[in-house]
Amino acid sequence: MKILAFDTCLDKTYITLFAEDMFLNKVIKSTNENYHSAYLISTIAETLKSQNLTPADLDYIATDIGPGSFTGIRACTTVARMLAQQLNIGLIGVSSLEILSKINGSDDLVALDARKNKAYLFDKEIKGAIDLEEVDSIVKGKVLITDDSLLQRFTKLGCSAISYQQNDYDLGEILTKIAIEKLKNNIDTDWGKLKPLYIQPPPIAQKMLVHP
Repeated sequence: MKILAFDTCLDKTYITLFAEDMFLNKVIKSTNENYHSAYLISTIAETLKSQNLTPADLDYIATDIGPGSFTGIRACTTVARMLAQQLNIGLIGVSSLEILSKINGSDDLVALDARKNKAYLFDKEIKGAIDLEEVDSIVKGKVLITDDSLLQRFTKLGCSAISYQQNDYDLGEILTKIAIEKLKNNIDTDWGKLKPLYIQPPPIAQKMLVHP
């Protein structure tokens, strides 16, 4: 089984090729000149070529569906749907919150900055974008995965908090492993059913609601 997995929803681009029970991981960071998702398609091509593979050799595509950067979510879900449709192969979508919950190898709490005094909360499942004061009461004193912007807040609450942005985690490999587990559970892999996970409306949609 050969799976190509990629994620541009978070602070880097993660691309993983799973073939012959081996993982090939690539990570791209943003620069001052270019946002990381701009390199997605070219790096996919390079990754496949490095293993003497073509897109036609793939059995499945796996991708992060969000939440995260609006541009990043749109980039990876669009490319994933396009590839799966053209290749007529299965597509598996995984939430960035579920991916981050597996950093320590278990199902940890995840709370990421959702702005507007809210946090995206994951506790075995997606809870939504919740007011920070309510999140504080839920996570106080617990093990927690978060980001740089909320790390100090949760540390002050006595949480054993880790920011995923301060270490080089193989998030692409974690995404791939989750996708493999979902395949074992016979998840629906119809590419046409995959949708980006915008827990909150994108900024442009919010502006349209305010200014019709």
